[in-house]
Amino acid sequence: MGAEKHLTALKDAVVRLDFEGAAKAAKEAMAAGVDANLAINEGLVPGMAAVGEKYEKGEYFLSELVVAAEVMKESLNVIMPYAKGGLGARGKVVIATVEGDMHDLGKNIVTSLLKANSFDVIDLGVSVPPQKIADAVREHKPDVVGMSALLSITMPKMGETIEALKRTGLRDSVKIIVGGAALVPEFALRIGADHKAANALEGVKKCIEWVSQKERRS
Repeated sequence: MGAEKHLTALKDAVVRLDFEGAAKAAKEAMAAGVDANLAINEGLVPGMAAVGEKYEKGEYFLSELVVAAEVMKESLNVIMPYAKGGLGARGKVVIATVEGDMHDLGKNIVTSLLKANSFDVIDLGVSVPPQKIADAVREHKPDVVGMSALLSITMPKMGETIEALKRTGLRDSVKIIVGGAALVPEFALRIGADHKAANALEGVKKCIEWVSQKERRS
């Protein structure tokens, strides 16, 4: 029953977007001997889920979504040193804004949300050439490749990246998710992507779904 109090405090701090409260709740939970894995999976993750529900209902907006992910990271900074042998990542994602495009707001939001949901994220930055993304896939062996493009003139680089992955025999080893204001699902289908994210939260949910399916098959 003692752990439940601390788990509720962690969840509530995330939902309230309370940086100070998140750090305090995490310190108190660890001092009370709450298992680090339990604190994350039964405290912080439900908090982010509740924030996601508020976002979908229109009670929270994009800014609150970003802040909630940062609040969760505040707690994680306290909790992670208590994780014996590490908690392990939920999955691995290579993410980038494609070549010619310098916009990274959407990518950064997705990256924060993925990390908050225990993903190992390799963020290649902006204006990343197709071959560099393919090289990162070969090196890091991710579960998912995420590509962002805000400009319609840079969107074809997503297709070129998928072709680069095909040439190097890497395409079938990953799921590919794309996002950007100008993108439509038909474009994603045409270039051979697996999914077009409607928004940051929906994209992260799709990544969680893919990784969960992979775990069930293995």
